[in-house]
Amino acid sequence: MRSAISPLVLLQPRSLREALRMLRDEGPLSPLAGCTDLYVGLNFGALADRRFLNIWGLDELRGIDTRGDVLRIGALTTYSEIIRSARVRRRLPMLAAAAREIGAVQVQNRGTIGGNIANGSPAGDTLPVLAAAEALVELRGADWTRKVPFTGFYTGYRASVRRPDELITAIEVPRVHGAQWFRKVGTRAAQSISKVVMAAVRDGRPRIALGSVAPTVVRARRAEDALAAGAAIAEAQRILQEEISPIDDIRSTAAYRREVASRLLAQFWAATR
Repeated sequence: MRSAISPLVLLQPRSLREALRMLRDEGPLSPLAGCTDLYVGLNFGALADRRFLNIWGLDELRGIDTRGDVLRIGALTTYSEIIRSARVRRRLPMLAAAAREIGAVQVQNRGTIGGNIANGSPAGDTLPVLAAAEALVELRGADWTRKVPFTGFYTGYRASVRRPDELITAIEVPRVHGAQWFRKVGTRAAQSISKVVMAAVRDGRPRIALGSVAPTVVRARRAEDALAAGAAIAEAQRILQEEISPIDDIRSTAAYRREVASRLLAQFWAATR
């Protein structure tokens, strides 16, 4: 009997080197790991991909470490591992806060930070954190490694600069100075897709990033500039509402998202005073 997955092809590399060779020589292949998003797409018939590369077993892509002032997180690090990590809680507490908001425990145990980045949903909960922290995405091909600023990684809705023969292998976060803040607004207190999600850092120049208000996660550069120049929070709120571009969809309206984003900005500024 044929099933929905009968025509699918799955390659299983035994090492990162073999995985990169397969991407180069046997592509196109779609990498898969925790599959918390991919299986949903397959189930609903919304995924055109039919050839996959299973990287879940590649321990070379796991782990959390510090190298000098840089926090390095392997792409296959799960949300549960991020939540439990003393290094993350100490260096990037807003990432631990975001990981706690993602799905149920089962999703936290399987979902990976690299998968959240690769999936590229503008509602991805970890993405504003990485934007506000000015992280780097490490990409590897069979014969090269390159690092891309997270704020330049996405080129459009679910589109990025990652090439078909590259894997996301790690995320590097420089030391973050100043108060960190994270807030997700959804339909429920847990296990919901965000209506608006914000991560921010208050230092000499504030860094403010939002999800679910544009085709990609965005940095609110104009609002940042205004606050850094000493503008009143009301003026920064007005500017923020002008620079984001939310849409009406099944989860919310554009007007609601603008208002919520504005209120989150005020909450961040008051909480980190």
